[in-house]
Amino acid sequence: MVRYLIILIFFVLFVFLFGGASAERRQAGLTELQAGFAETDITPRLKAKTVYLAGFGHNRKASGVHDPLKARALVLGHGKDKIALVSLDLIGFFHPRIESVRQRLPGFRYVLVSSTHNHEGPDTLGLWGASPFQSGVDAEYLAEVEKQIIAAVEAAEADCKPVHVRIGHTRAPELLYDAREPYVKHDELVALEFRENEGRPAGLVVQWNCHPETLGGKNTLLSADFVGVTVQTLRKKHHCPIVYFSGTVGGLMTSLHVEIKNAAGKVLDDGTFEKTERYGELLAEAVEHALKAAQPVKLTPLQVRRRLVFLPLDNKLYLLARQLGVVQREAFLWNGDLYQAEPAKEIKADKPLCLRSEIAWLRLGALDIAAIPGEIYPELVLDKVQDPADPGADFPDAPIEPALYKQLRGPHRMLIGLAGDEIGYIIPKRQWDEKAPFCYGRKTAPYGEVNSLGANTAPLLCRAFQQLVQGKE
Repeated sequence: MVRYLIILIFFVLFVFLFGGASAERRQAGLTELQAGFAETDITPRLKAKTVYLAGFGHNRKASGVHDPLKARALVLGHGKDKIALVSLDLIGFFHPRIESVRQRLPGFRYVLVSSTHNHEGPDTLGLWGASPFQSGVDAEYLAEVEKQIIAAVEAAEADCKPVHVRIGHTRAPELLYDAREPYVKHDELVALEFRENEGRPAGLVVQWNCHPETLGGKNTLLSADFVGVTVQTLRKKHHCPIVYFSGTVGGLMTSLHVEIKNAAGKVLDDGTFEKTERYGELLAEAVEHALKAAQPVKLTPLQVRRRLVFLPLDNKLYLLARQLGVVQREAFLWNGDLYQAEPAKEIKADKPLCLRSEIAWLRLGALDIAAIPGEIYPELVLDKVQDPADPGADFPDAPIEPALYKQLRGPHRMLIGLAGDEIGYIIPKRQWDEKAPFCYGRKTAPYGEVNSLGANTAPLLCRAFQQLVQGKE
């Protein structure tokens, strides 16, 4: 009897000491940051249908596949909060389809879907079909992309595990060419390294500000451009998933015209796979440089503010494309209200139209993220709008927009472009230049305005983001 009593006492002590410790560990797991990574394939099938490539001219048909296109997902969890960040190797993805994806991912506080702005993937917007009057979009393919986004997020969620994180920054101006005056580069690269608590690599996040268009407009092979090379180079070294986000790509931040040399010192030509691959490798080296100086960072709690915005559709070419069905996008009646508008049930000449889009601000512990739905100019991010304006500007006296990075007050900051939508270029109003005389003595209008909603996009969007961060209704 005494022996059984001693065994019982030891059992109770064991449960008290070690069972309680296990409960504490389980509770600690709920308060730790959880992270999971996954990717799915979104490469179009070429045998079934013609695939029109996006980003340059019309009627550029895909003739094959050089490397696959991916949907890459990161899921972050903390307690009951859960968010997903997704990047697509595409030219862009419209807001209504992203909303459709979110409806099929219940339980997430926020799902960010962005595009790298890849110019060697399929037309997903409608602007690069066989002619200016024909859409290049395959609706079945877009539905498949939605399906693969969901699959990537669900797989990343299933992969979630406790992690700790380091963040690194570096500058790489030598990897950017600014194609429009005034020359302002957003040359900061941000890298996040996720490791399991045992030290094993869990994944990397890379954010860089450059058009993936190194292969140029003559290429007809599907490719993720330099993004695919950078991802594969880093994956091979770190043995973990990589998620790549494009940021401030307006202006125009491009890999074209960047002088890249091979091992023998020969300058490589634009539009070649040799230059594209070398550029991707050099970008991976910049990531490694950022990681060498990386510091531990806390990414909890997970805070998100998101808001729908209505932006006037002043671009006559966009209006015509919508009227012809080349771009299929619901329009609303513009009444001057940034946050409210009624659907436009029919097109009326006397009624200005607007589009519904979104902005978001994420505060992940010490990291602030601006999620912007298009290709924003660096001047608007870095507070470098030209002052005074060039005399040739169409609106030289326009107020300078509130700079986005001035709104981000955390120790670390990052911008994800083409997030939640693709609305085209977001240009400082006092640098808008459609009418002669043109700025800087140009003979013709600069590129940019033709692919923008209008001159008022930047003032409205920057003000909306400022109000979002400040919590103003």
